[in-house]
Amino acid sequence: MVRWNGQAGANQFVMNAFANWEEVPIFDSEEAEAEFWADYRPDLRLMESAVAGGGESAESVTITLRIDPRMLARIKRLARSRFLNYQSMIKQWLSERMEQELRER
Repeated sequence: MVRWNGQAGANQFVMNAFANWEEVPIFDSEEAEAEFWADYRPDLRLMESAVAGGGESAESVTITLRIDPRMLARIKRLARSRFLNYQSMIKQWLSERMEQELRER
């Protein structure tokens, strides 16, 4: 939600930030999506990792991964609703999970 910070003479607004793409809902309408983006923004680290590939090496390796066609279709729909390339979204998920696993050690 956008909130006035209460300081006299200051034109600053506070927006909610999300740190994980999973927090972005699948929208029922363009109006619902517009309301969400008016109140929320991606955390700066999330945006940087999406643009810079998370600071990892610029090189990438091609792998083959077999996925059920129905699962892939669902992943693609979810990625499209978030304006992401499905392969980038999968890499983001893997990166987030890897970081979680490393923190839990």
